[in-house]
Amino acid sequence: MSLTSLDPGIAARLKRNPDGLVPAIVQQHDSGEVLMLAWMDDEALHRTLTTGAATYWSRSRGEYWVKGATSGHTQRVVSVALDCDGDTLLVRVDQRGAACHTGDHTCFDAGRLL
Repeated sequence: MSLTSLDPGIAARLKRNPDGLVPAIVQQHDSGEVLMLAWMDDEALHRTLTTGAATYWSRSRGEYWVKGATSGHTQRVVSVALDCDGDTLLVRVDQRGAACHTGDHTCFDAGRLL
């Protein structure tokens, strides 16, 4: 992970896990459908806020990734909110194409548990 230019006021409000990450729940802005969960560190959040392109930290690859950079399934960021505890982000996007790495529209259609 790299050094960040995240606004210090925003950075001070974040409660990160031991790896310096905050979960980001990604939601379709107009329908409210939950699309996926990803992880952000300060730099990923900074990039997301300044570019409008959803940028995450890949725990498996150990690098930043912009959603859709290779697949073409992009997320244009409409808004970003921090929950009351400061430990979860809500990223509302305009999803183009599949959100899930499996090619599905959402990561949450693998079968209901209840």
